[in-house]
Amino acid sequence: MSKKKPTPGSSTIARNKKARHEYHIEQTFEAGMALTGWEVKAMRAGKCQLTDAYVLLKDGEAWLLGAHVQPLNTASTHVVADPDRTRKLLLHKKEIARLIGAVGQTGHTCVPLAIYWKGNKVKCEIALVKGKKLFDKRATEKERDWNRQKQRLMRQPQNLSS
Repeated sequence: MSKKKPTPGSSTIARNKKARHEYHIEQTFEAGMALTGWEVKAMRAGKCQLTDAYVLLKDGEAWLLGAHVQPLNTASTHVVADPDRTRKLLLHKKEIARLIGAVGQTGHTCVPLAIYWKGNKVKCEIALVKGKKLFDKRATEKERDWNRQKQRLMRQPQNLSS
């Protein structure tokens, strides 16, 4: 299966599909991102990945670690591009305090779910999550398969024999 390129009308840059499978999402937040010019250009081209990315809360600030932004062309820039650099997330103090308090509890962590455009700004949707057990993952997969099967049955023309 090939990777889909973002469509010009779509505002989503990157999505962390693995996070919805691995965790129970309890609360979501919208955070701004402090980026450099080459990162914004690369994100316009859809060159961003969130797999294995997470949010670190340290000294009253939120940082995005593990997100990979592939530079477009390193030969034409005077800046040394670091694709895996730590990026600062911009949140209100109350939101950061809520996240720090919840992450201090056992079993909770903070992960990015998506990076998207909101106007001309890049935003990151982060979530406060709790890890799923293996049987929860199986139940989710079973429900997804059943919904897919229902859609197939609804799409098929009904054979009414009278």
